[in-house]
Amino acid sequence: MRPLITLLAAAASMVPLPAGAGEKKPPQELVFPSKSGSVTFYHAAHVRREKGECQVCHPKFVPQSAKVPVKSRSACGPCHHADGRAFDMQGNCARCHAGSAGKAATAAN
Repeated sequence: MRPLITLLAAAASMVPLPAGAGEKKPPQELVFPSKSGSVTFYHAAHVRREKGECQVCHPKFVPQSAKVPVKSRSACGPCHHADGRAFDMQGNCARCHAGSAGKAATAAN
């Protein structure tokens, strides 16, 4: 019996695990409550834009935990400003905040 167990253990150790095995899968989207209307953060879209380079945001601007409150100036501000990598958050509240004036019109475009 012992040789069989040893043989099975050796065989199992030779099977490669898929890349990232054991790592937590990142969320596709997160919803953050806000007094201006909750914000749905599309994590998958940001990951695609940054070509999977998590260190662009983590942990520099945003902790890797959905349980930590996010402050827009420190988390969103590095990219979402005039001449930034993404749209300027100034004057574009309805693009992210549910319930902001003009949300339906923005979603339709």
